[in-house]
Amino acid sequence: MKKQIAMMSLGVALLSSTLLANAQTTAGSAEKGKEAFFKNGCWGCHGFVGQGGVAGPKLAPEPKPIEYIQAFVRHTKGPMPPYSEKILSNQELVDIHAYLKSIPKGPDYKTIPLLN
Repeated sequence: MKKQIAMMSLGVALLSSTLLANAQTTAGSAEKGKEAFFKNGCWGCHGFVGQGGVAGPKLAPEPKPIEYIQAFVRHTKGPMPPYSEKILSNQELVDIHAYLKSIPKGPDYKTIPLLN
């Protein structure tokens, strides 16, 4: 069992580095990422600005590293369906990541008078 887990971890690491190498050929575009986020229905579970919702976790304003997102999106076995490259290209994933990174943090609750 330990050997299988180690092999799976190695496989995910290799896949992640391959996807990252492919995805980094072109820098991410936040504008194109926003389009891809809406076109592919990410907003339905993760909210319009990646704030999270009932069905999907918070993704922004500080998204996980692109390597994690790529590995998860391609090989998830949870409630989110996996997205193959035929559905969501590596470049679209990089663009979505750029979009999520571009979303500003909300104000600190301490700066909102009504909350103090």
